[in-house]
Amino acid sequence: MPTRLVRPLFVITILASSFLLFLVQSMVARMALPRLGGAPAVWNSAMLVYQALLLGGYAYAHWLGRLGAREQAMTHLGVLLIAGLWLPIGLNAVQPGPTAQPAIWVPWLLGISIGPLFFAISAQAPLLQRWFSVLREGENPYALYAASNFGSFAGLIAYPLLVEPGMALLGQRILWSSGYILVGLLVALCGATLPRVDPRAGTSSVAPVISSVAPSRRRVAYWIALAFVPSGLMLATSTYIATDIVAMPLLWVIPLGLYLLSFTIAFATDRTMADTQTRIAPIAILLFGGILVGGVPGLPYIGAIMALALLFLVSVALHTALYRIRPEPDRLTGFYLAMSVGGALGGVFAALVAPLVFDWTYEYPILILAAALLVPQQPLLGALGRLWGGTVRRRRAMIAVVAFAVLTLVALVLAYPGQTDQAGTLHLVVLSALVVVGLIALGQRYAFAIAVLGALVAFGGYYTVLISLEPHARTRSYFGIYTVHHNAAQRQLAHGTTVHGTQLLGSPGRERTPTAYYVAHSGVGRAMQALPTLYGPGARVGIVGLGAGTLACYAQAGQQWRFYEIDPAVVRIARDTGQFSFLSRCLPRPTIELGDARLNLAVAPKASLDLLALDAFSSDSVPMHLLTREAFAVYARTLSPRGLLLVHISNRFLDLEPVVAAAARSGGWQAVQLFYRPGSNNRDAGTMSQWIALSRDAGVIRVLKANDASWAPIKPRAGFTAWSDDYSTILPLLKAGR
Repeated sequence: MPTRLVRPLFVITILASSFLLFLVQSMVARMALPRLGGAPAVWNSAMLVYQALLLGGYAYAHWLGRLGAREQAMTHLGVLLIAGLWLPIGLNAVQPGPTAQPAIWVPWLLGISIGPLFFAISAQAPLLQRWFSVLREGENPYALYAASNFGSFAGLIAYPLLVEPGMALLGQRILWSSGYILVGLLVALCGATLPRVDPRAGTSSVAPVISSVAPSRRRVAYWIALAFVPSGLMLATSTYIATDIVAMPLLWVIPLGLYLLSFTIAFATDRTMADTQTRIAPIAILLFGGILVGGVPGLPYIGAIMALALLFLVSVALHTALYRIRPEPDRLTGFYLAMSVGGALGGVFAALVAPLVFDWTYEYPILILAAALLVPQQPLLGALGRLWGGTVRRRRAMIAVVAFAVLTLVALVLAYPGQTDQAGTLHLVVLSALVVVGLIALGQRYAFAIAVLGALVAFGGYYTVLISLEPHARTRSYFGIYTVHHNAAQRQLAHGTTVHGTQLLGSPGRERTPTAYYVAHSGVGRAMQALPTLYGPGARVGIVGLGAGTLACYAQAGQQWRFYEIDPAVVRIARDTGQFSFLSRCLPRPTIELGDARLNLAVAPKASLDLLALDAFSSDSVPMHLLTREAFAVYARTLSPRGLLLVHISNRFLDLEPVVAAAARSGGWQAVQLFYRPGSNNRDAGTMSQWIALSRDAGVIRVLKANDASWAPIKPRAGFTAWSDDYSTILPLLKAGR
């Protein structure tokens, strides 16, 4: 092969490999959703599988380094061929039960379904760079890692933007499987370019020549730490934005995409962008860290932009630090293995450990503080650097001065809390003073970290801890963070930034009043009041999504009620802690089935419900597997022939009416909708809501419309395809201007 074509070949191969690696994660998640349900424990378990396979792939690539380049190529081609026996890619046909343990079931299912394919592909980024360093001694193989992460980024955004909207799962499987075969051929071409003789040894040898000095354990630990913080911060930023700023569809793509792009910049041959952003990163930590932890009330999108900018700058800076201390190419695979370990540990900390240990996103300020300690720094001005010169005793004295100044400024903020103009002015002055102290300390990582810690505590951390100390004020699970706010008039349950229940206080009568999306004049309120007319005194009611338990106050004697709730934490809040009394006052002994509602309904007795209400959206995310044709078939099976299905589609970002309209048309349902807007009086604390009522019996819909003329026909969208377990996309549903 001509020499000029070698580098493009390796770049194309590593790009294609990384593209497939990130494409398969989204695609398999989409395949598994109808079968495994939407529980976060499922996706946390899946993340662990991916991390374990990635670690295994990097460890395998490192192990191959003991062989000669040609032997490595032959061995890896054999692995690719064996993994190819799992083509076309797809999930094993076995079906879990609704009570299956995700911690056991998910790893087993994904392992037997895609494990070999993922393992083989994941090893190629470090392996191809190693081969390139052998083939083109003297050239920088680390630049290929920038290409690798660009390919990962392309695969990440291609799925929701191009692949998922453009083809069903069968087409996606064929596309990925064809890509795997193409990558295998490209790897074979790369292997064919490798020399039969190691050019550094001068002889045909099995073991490659390793001439550089082995890294110390401290250096390896440093590599791991530098990889740990950006990985954890990427997940923590997603959780923090969704919890305290704004929850919106596809939000998780942006932090992960920025994280991947940071590698592209940090490992690029041209160092200008990486070095510039690395200099800016400490200043961004100092300016944004405290502000973000304190929140940006009234400016959610500004807060989200600040959080994403901080993540990107920190990731570039720490990955640049990794690049600056990279080893020689002959120890490249060990370097990437250490990075993979750090990335996996960061993911485990943010996704698994933090929800168990913390009741708020405390991992976010913790990782910001860790970034302040690790980020490369240099004095802002030469004169400031000279302040820290001289003896160790002088530097320690300067650190003590910084600590005293920070402590004094924090004490001022805590002594004058509140929302008055005077307090606001004081807080602005203190923030400015903390920034000045931090800029003076820039270049001295411990002193700088003290300044950042002061900002984190003064502008949010202290008050957040106070809320955590209140009994039952905040609860965290794998599904999110629930906060209970209250005053003399009402108590609210918020899931992230979205209210999921409001109870009026003051008297038993007020406490029994349905509120929020469930007031008497809402769609679900009208349907509940029509139950005796439609089904007599013994109506059988199912509710998907418990919330604060508000709907229980429509229950009447003789009726049978059943709730489906995926999160045990919600059950504790609604039933056990005493914070909300909807259940205790209106339905003291409710039947609550834990687990994914679709899986539980699929095994429920046929025709066992007369009314089923779907209210399972958490914040503004959409459980797609509850809105597919197959899901509506499950509802039709569980409902009686005259049964009534209610779907809550209120959403700030997505217009879900076309989804339900298409499913209704496909399944033979009659459908109407009621859009409720509270009046100026609003004594019931109602909120705007949009409910769609569906039945396969037109007479049921006529009864609803006769009782309330507010029910109106739904509006199908021309050309919109009903969602199925094989095809769905939210892109056509995004509301303009949101």
